[in-house]
Amino acid sequence: MIKELMEKADKTLFATYARVPVAFGRGKGCNLWDTDGKKYVDFVAGIAVCNIGHAHPRVAEVLCRQAKTLLHVSNLYYTLPQVELASWLVEKSFADRVFFGNSGAEANEAALKLARKYFKDKGEGNRFRVISMEKSFHGRTMATLSATGQDKIKKGFEPVMDSFDFVPFNDITALKKKIGASTCAVILEPIQGEGGVRCPAPGYLESVREVCDKAGILLIFDEIQTGIGRTGKLFAYENFNVEPDIMTLAKALGNGLPIGAMLAKEDVASAFSPGSHASTFGGTPIITAAALETLKVFEDEDIVKKCRQQGEYFKQRLLWLKQRHEVVEDVRGMGLLLGMKIKKDGRSIVNLCMEKGFLINCIQENILRFIPPLIIGRDEIDALVACLDDVLA
Repeated sequence: MIKELMEKADKTLFATYARVPVAFGRGKGCNLWDTDGKKYVDFVAGIAVCNIGHAHPRVAEVLCRQAKTLLHVSNLYYTLPQVELASWLVEKSFADRVFFGNSGAEANEAALKLARKYFKDKGEGNRFRVISMEKSFHGRTMATLSATGQDKIKKGFEPVMDSFDFVPFNDITALKKKIGASTCAVILEPIQGEGGVRCPAPGYLESVREVCDKAGILLIFDEIQTGIGRTGKLFAYENFNVEPDIMTLAKALGNGLPIGAMLAKEDVASAFSPGSHASTFGGTPIITAAALETLKVFEDEDIVKKCRQQGEYFKQRLLWLKQRHEVVEDVRGMGLLLGMKIKKDGRSIVNLCMEKGFLINCIQENILRFIPPLIIGRDEIDALVACLDDVLA
C-alpha cells in the first residue's frame, strides 16, 4: 500500500517535502500507527503541534458537535466560539485583543503589518524597518521569509523584501547598534526552534525589552513553536518575566487544526481598524471551538505542569547520554522543546530511530530535536533514551 501511495503522491503533489517512506493511518495519545499497523512513539507531534496528543476524545467530540451546528460564517458577523477563545487568550496573557488567521505565517504577517500601521497612524511613517535575529524562522510567505534569518529559506525567491535587518541572537550590543530612525520593531522567538533550539542567555530578553522601550519601538514575540505550554509555561515569555507588545501563536493552539493568532496590547491593537486586515477563514467556528476545547483540556489535566516535570526529567536523561557518548556535543532547551547537538549529520540517527519505532526530528543538520506531545510519560522517554543509547553506540 505504501508503495502505491508514494507513487501517486510523487505524480500529484508538489515536491516541497522530502518525505520519509512511511504513511500514517491512525494516532492516539503519543502513538502513531502506519498503514501496515506498525506502532511508533511520536516525539515530533506534528512539529510541536499535537500538544495534548493525537485524537484527543474531547476535541474530537467538540469537532463533531460543531460540524453539525455551524461550520463557517463570515467575520462580518459574531460567533460564540471565536469570542470565547479570544476571551480565554486575553484573560491568560498580557494582551487585550486577538486577531485570528489560519497559520503561523499568517499570524506573523499580521504582526508585521500591525507594527507598520501603528507608527503610520502616529505620523511616523518613516518607521517601517524590522530587526530580526540570525537563524530565526518566521514563515514562508514573502514577508515572513524575508524576516527569517536563514539564507536557505530565501534561496530562489530573491529579491526578498528589503525592510529587515539582522543581528545575532543573544547579542544585545549588536541590537543596540542596529536600531535606527526607520526601525519600528524587533521580532524574535524567545527560544529559537528551527534555528537549533537556542535559548536566550540570562537577562537577554529583559535587555531587549529595555532597549525597545528606550528606542520607542515595538517588541514582537513569535511564540508559534514555544507557545501553548511547550516550555513549561503557557507562554514562553512567562519564563523570563518579559511581556511583548505583540505575540503570535499557531501550531499547538488548535492541536492539529489550522489556526494562527496575533495578540497585542490595546494601544498597539487600535492601529487595526475595519478594513485594515482580514482573513476569510480566520477564527471560523469549527476551528475556534476545537482550539477552545484544547485549552480547556490544558486546564483540566494540568498539562503545563506535566510538561515542566517531564521536560526536566527528559533533559536529565539526555545529559546522561551526553556523558556516555562523545559524539554528543550539547543538550539544550526548556520544557519539552529540547535539542541534542551531535558531531555528525543527524539524519541517519533519525532514520535508525524510526526503524526502531521512534519518531524524532533533525534540524540544522546536526541537532536532534525532541518535541513530543506534552502528555508524554517517563516510560516513553526511557524507551527513547535506551534506543538512542543503542543507536549512538
